[in-house]
Amino acid sequence: YTVMDTPLTVEFERQYIAHFPRRGVFHVAELQPEPRIVGCQSLEPLASYTHAFDHVGVMGTYVDLAERRRGIGRRLFAATAAAASRQGYEKIFTYVRADNLASLAFHLKLGFRLVGTAQRQARLHGQYVDEIFIEKFLADS
Repeated sequence: YTVMDTPLTVEFERQYIAHFPRRGVFHVAELQPEPRIVGCQSLEPLASYTHAFDHVGVMGTYVDLAERRRGIGRRLFAATAAAASRQGYEKIFTYVRADNLASLAFHLKLGFRLVGTAQRQARLHGQYVDEIFIEKFLADS
């Protein structure tokens, strides 16, 4: 239930990290004792072309399908929200595929609220997918 349709490569990740915004937040969940990465969460400024949105961060989350419902996403978000506050963010914005009801329920439990649905927001394998926009004000935590 992701809109990522391009396989990630080591080089892609290197470039992503090299160009990661100064005010960005990135956390990785690692399973021990292997170690193995089982999740990650990023928060980046909404826009770089104006300071009007400096208080808003856009969040992306991934948790390995086999490791879901073990508190990984909740711990990632706790760390991200704390770091976001320290970086001066006041609001976190994200979007969830409309057919990913588990992710929507997870975010609502964290205190996100529905903003609206963007119809045909993504096109994957020739099919349109709606996305639900959600937000959370950090002061409401």
